Amino acid sequence: MASEEASGSPRRSRREPEGRAPRQDKYSVLLPTYNERENLPLIVWLLVKSFSESGINYEIIIIDDGSPDGTRDVAEQLEKIYGSDKILLRPREKKLGLGTAYIHGMKHATGNYIIIMDADLSHHPKFIPEFIRKQKEGNFDIVSGTRYKGNGGVYGWDLKRKIISRGANFLTQILLRPGASDLTGSFRLYRREVLQKLIEKCVSKGYVFQMEMIVRARQLNYTIGEVPISFVDRVYGESKLGGNEIVSFLKGLLTLFATT
Repeated sequence: MASEEASGSPRRSRREPEGRAPRQDKYSVLLPTYNERENLPLIVWLLVKSFSESGINYEIIIIDDGSPDGTRDVAEQLEKIYGSDKILLRPREKKLGLGTAYIHGMKHATGNYIIIMDADLSHHPKFIPEFIRKQKEGNFDIVSGTRYKGNGGVYGWDLKRKIISRGANFLTQILLRPGASDLTGSFRLYRREVLQKLIEKCVSKGYVFQMEMIVRARQLNYTIGEVPISFVDRVYGESKLGGNEIVSFLKGLLTLFATT
């Protein structure tokens, strides 16, 4: 299993060479955006507040995929307000997929840890210091936020969407046995080199991409820690989950089952 919490597999030691002072960890947040004009200023403010209060070295990389609602203009203003050393706008001309957005963002990231999360306020930055503590406690390769363990949960969804989410997670647990409790979530902390390797291995797109990342991590024997989180439905804008995404998820799940 990839999850060291479940398997008790030995941790790999990653120490600085003797005689060299350990460098301060830096955390690069990758924020892919599409039509997040109202949400972006709030999530950036919350991120800056959380990092500043915790004394964490950080940068926030905004990857906007040609949003027609003016998200890029808002990001440019945020870059001026907080400084280009903390807020980096690295836009693309159109929607090209989540995986390629991460690849694009990592080209500009200078942190040795990468945090991925949604820009729609579904993921609260207050959990990030817990992710970091968890990673250091267990020397994990990945720390994943989970809605389905401990005091984690979902708020603001109707019954239909809760059933879809629970059903999708149940199916993945039965078919793939991933060693993690929440495969479809997208709030995670990765060692930079681990994320790079996983992205190279993954072939899925859309909502299946996050699920494949954990499955591939298990195959490569990466260790996974989990932190219970509260997932809150977006405040502004519309959910991007629709019938096509559900069909794509099921196809992707069956493909992973057949090939892993």
